[in-house]
Amino acid sequence: MSEYTISQIYPSDRRAMAQVDSLLQQEGIRRDGNLDYICGMYDGDYKLIATGSCFGPTLRCFAVSREHQGEGLLNEIVSHLMEVEFARGNTHLFLYTKTGAARFFGSLGFYEIARVDGTLAFLENRPTGFRDYLRGLEKTRRPGKSGALVMNANPFTLGHRYLVETAAARCDTLHLFVLSEDASLVPFRVRRRLVEEGTAHLSNVVLHDSGPYIISNATFPSYFLKDEAAVIQGHARLDLAVFTQIAGALGVTARYVGQEPTSQVTGIYNDIMAQALPQAGIDCVIVPRLEAEGRPISASTVREALQRGDLEALRALVPPSTLRYFQSPEAAPVLERIRRAGNVVHY
Repeated sequence: MSEYTISQIYPSDRRAMAQVDSLLQQEGIRRDGNLDYICGMYDGDYKLIATGSCFGPTLRCFAVSREHQGEGLLNEIVSHLMEVEFARGNTHLFLYTKTGAARFFGSLGFYEIARVDGTLAFLENRPTGFRDYLRGLEKTRRPGKSGALVMNANPFTLGHRYLVETAAARCDTLHLFVLSEDASLVPFRVRRRLVEEGTAHLSNVVLHDSGPYIISNATFPSYFLKDEAAVIQGHARLDLAVFTQIAGALGVTARYVGQEPTSQVTGIYNDIMAQALPQAGIDCVIVPRLEAEGRPISASTVREALQRGDLEALRALVPPSTLRYFQSPEAAPVLERIRRAGNVVHY
């Protein structure tokens, strides 16, 4: 252990945060927008010489002052963050880093899951974690044509149901993954239940939790990339690097996505999938959006109606099971969260 000290940095400490930003900029990265713990290592003059952060079970935003590189400080930062995570109850940890640094983190007990060449690598601290996840999926593999669909369903709408029904009609088995990250206004346990209830009439749909391997917008690390378009492209390409392995385990030959007329982010994402998936032998099938009164049905529109308390508008946008939930006392905390959220539209 070095003679330096490590301590937590709070977002309210503007001076320390400015030092963190400066140190990160030296490494050509910027502070990620999603962080729930930041630490700093200080020398005897209380100068920040290294930093690292967490978000959920992921480690990110590492930097060491150039004057102190080669002293093993990053090892100490990673060890500190792992102790923080273990104290939180997070034992299965994930890490994003530049591809050039992936080998270094391998020496600290992290194993590569996937990478986007020249950009970033995605690692975990379990040698067989992803392999075990794929083995679990293989048990749900069925004969015939298999397709896959990934959705957040925040919340589950008639548009989502139409997309699932359309995809399920085109294959023998549809593997439906619900993003299990709790970074949405509607909690995962509710989103999953509403998807399950809204697709119960489709016997060929197999429902899966996405687990930590299908990466959401909330957990994707944007700090490596220079602009929003690069972030979207990096996220899509990392998602596809992981998904092609998932598709292999399930025998999936088609991925279904909803057409995106309003969200620029999802539109770019879909374009990249349409180009890249066929190169991996997987069809990318873009399904036109279901409309209500001449407008595409979207989860954003539903959240707007919920924010206004407009149950009449809601009836035309969601299945009966979703409507019943939001009319029940159980939904009160979620409705309050949506009302206080400000902007509920995702672009």
